[in-house]
Amino acid sequence: MKPIKGYSKLSKDAKIEWLINNYFEEPEKALEMLKSYWHNEADIQKLHDEFIENTLTNFYLPYGVAPNFLINGKMYCMPLAIEESSVVAAAAKAANFWVTRGGFKSTVLYTKKIGHVHFIYNGLPNDLSSFFEEIKNDFIKGTNHITKNMKTRGGGILDIKLNNKTNEEPGYYQIEANFETCDSMGANFINSLLEEFASILKFKISESSLIDKKIQIVMCILSNYTPECLVRCEVSCKVEELNEDKDILPDEFAEKFLRAIRIAEIEPYRAVTHNKGIMNGIDSVILATGNDFRAVEACAHAYASRNGKYSSLTHAEVKNGIFKFWLDIPLSLGTVGGITTLHPMVKFSHELLGKPNATELMQITATAGLAQNFSAIRSLVTTGIQKGHMKMHLLNILNQLEATEEEKAKIVEYFKDKVPSHHAAVDIFCKMRGNASLDEVGKKEI
Repeated sequence: MKPIKGYSKLSKDAKIEWLINNYFEEPEKALEMLKSYWHNEADIQKLHDEFIENTLTNFYLPYGVAPNFLINGKMYCMPLAIEESSVVAAAAKAANFWVTRGGFKSTVLYTKKIGHVHFIYNGLPNDLSSFFEEIKNDFIKGTNHITKNMKTRGGGILDIKLNNKTNEEPGYYQIEANFETCDSMGANFINSLLEEFASILKFKISESSLIDKKIQIVMCILSNYTPECLVRCEVSCKVEELNEDKDILPDEFAEKFLRAIRIAEIEPYRAVTHNKGIMNGIDSVILATGNDFRAVEACAHAYASRNGKYSSLTHAEVKNGIFKFWLDIPLSLGTVGGITTLHPMVKFSHELLGKPNATELMQITATAGLAQNFSAIRSLVTTGIQKGHMKMHLLNILNQLEATEEEKAKIVEYFKDKVPSHHAAVDIFCKMRGNASLDEVGKKEI
């Protein structure tokens, strides 16, 4: 097949026609599937089409809620957009556990964001450093037209400094700036300022008395690593109140729980899976509220490695008979800008949460991560992770088998007091159909 030129300039129908005729054996069936995911209201579909380039259709994720989240004394119903079985159930279970034990306490520690102008300068470092101090205020004055509205909301530029990185890369320097972006995530605001900083720097150097006036701007970009945009969430109760599981005594539960956390703190192989579970909850809320889960993921994992070794984002202790479990995580989130006021389901989520500001959304989102991790560790040190997960996954297996509603009901009932597995589910399905294997009922191996 020859490369296609100008694909983005084609109409939506022409894009689809080219795609299905070149890549699918049954174009009509492929077209029918794409159209089945279009929104039935043309205005809403047009809105979705314009979020990204070359849009063909919509890609759905399940949208669920977990009620009974008591956060800082206020009750929330948590919106969660995710495809993974058991995540919503686990979040809801943790919320129910802690709602009678004081709930979650969540605090925003810092809200500072950061960006850099990366540039090359091969003159004398001391000359550049002195020159930078002379023109430092020009960066503030020269960008007043960009920061004016943000300043009225209490935000803007917090600090600007010059970083000498020439020991790591010849001639490499940074202008590093810290920002407060209030209720917006602030990417466009920060990047616009950084590009203006670069223009000011080039102009000032060209007019300066520096011997070497050559400068190369490499790039101007915010950093998604925001260790000073940090939120803490915690839960605590008396050890004897950890008594909901009849199969394990509270003291033993606390001991095993703390040891599981300690293993995640010292063993990177465990820490990665441990933190992935935290992000199950956090990413679900971020998606539901129209924020950038890729940025948050990258930042969280960098933060987990900040001490030179990848480690757990959550921690636990028992002191004076009090069990305490907490999460520190950087979260750069926004409640204005982007798609937060455009995507109908995102607007729904924000209204469901009481239209929080950015710091409140940070607190809520961190809570989802801590709740998810609590449920996961609780399962791991008691019944094991598969009992709950596979029961939630059972319907996925049965849907793949194209089981009828009656067959689903009977098989779910069969596994009511058993831990399901893929093999066991297929086996009972085949027996119910009166066949020894999937091949005999016309199914392919799944």
